[in-house]
Amino acid sequence: MHLLIPFAFCASEGCDSVLPTLPLPTLQKLLTRLTPEPLDAGDEYSLSTPHERALARSLGIRTLDGCIPLAALQACKSGAWAFVTPCHWLVGANHIDMSGQALQDFTPQESQSVLEAMQPYFAEDGITLHYDQPDRWLACGDIFHGLPTASLDRVVGRNVDNWMPRAPAAAKLRRLQNEMQMLLYHHPVNDARMARGVLPINSFWLSGTGALPDAALQPPPIVASGLREAALNEDWAAWALAWTALDATQCAALLEALEHGEPCQLTLCGERHAQTFTAHPQSLLKRFMNLFGTPPPSDLLKQL
Repeated sequence: MHLLIPFAFCASEGCDSVLPTLPLPTLQKLLTRLTPEPLDAGDEYSLSTPHERALARSLGIRTLDGCIPLAALQACKSGAWAFVTPCHWLVGANHIDMSGQALQDFTPQESQSVLEAMQPYFAEDGITLHYDQPDRWLACGDIFHGLPTASLDRVVGRNVDNWMPRAPAAAKLRRLQNEMQMLLYHHPVNDARMARGVLPINSFWLSGTGALPDAALQPPPIVASGLREAALNEDWAAWALAWTALDATQCAALLEALEHGEPCQLTLCGERHAQTFTAHPQSLLKRFMNLFGTPPPSDLLKQL
């Protein structure tokens, strides 16, 4: 059993202030029983997040920054793929930000209508769109081979220009974004959305680009998604509650598996680094040191 926890810590004053209030007793027990692997060190400016890198490594996929083929993994097909996320961009005087709000009330019917309107423009560049879920589509095309793109989790609530693809092939995609902004400006779906007071869709974001390796993949870990929304919205009270719930449920299940002698791993991911802990026989020194207690989990989490 391998539990992977994204957004276990975020480089924010709000997160840093609430972290010491989290006792996380189950996590503390796990950390006394598991042995740390070498740190996957990075920084908050990488295109791929630490949890995406950790997921790729666990599957046996190369972790080239911005080219972790998560869309191809979702499609389960050969070829180069990307995620296409319909989104709302907030246009300011000097920059454009990705809205931190999830698209409210974006129905499958609305999503498919927008996709059908956009498809002919993508097709001109050899890209085929496929519906996956209302707020995320799949795109297939040779252009996504070796094209680094920033994770959606990096750009939410931030200036999009800092995260736009810079490779020469991305010029076509930037043109597509401009065309879609004009197409969507008076689209009937957006007229209806604005009439009922929810954000219109005025752009899209590409991420998860690349093709799967030919080799068979390893079994995937269990990815705990409960911290993501609160972290991206910087709602640290909600993040703390989500961590408490995660500690009592998925962490508790991992501890139970460990106590039954099952092979177990835990991966904690922040904005910069990821740290994996594995069940190995503990040395006599480590067992002796555990008798004197261990630092609180917050000491470890804030290093991520």
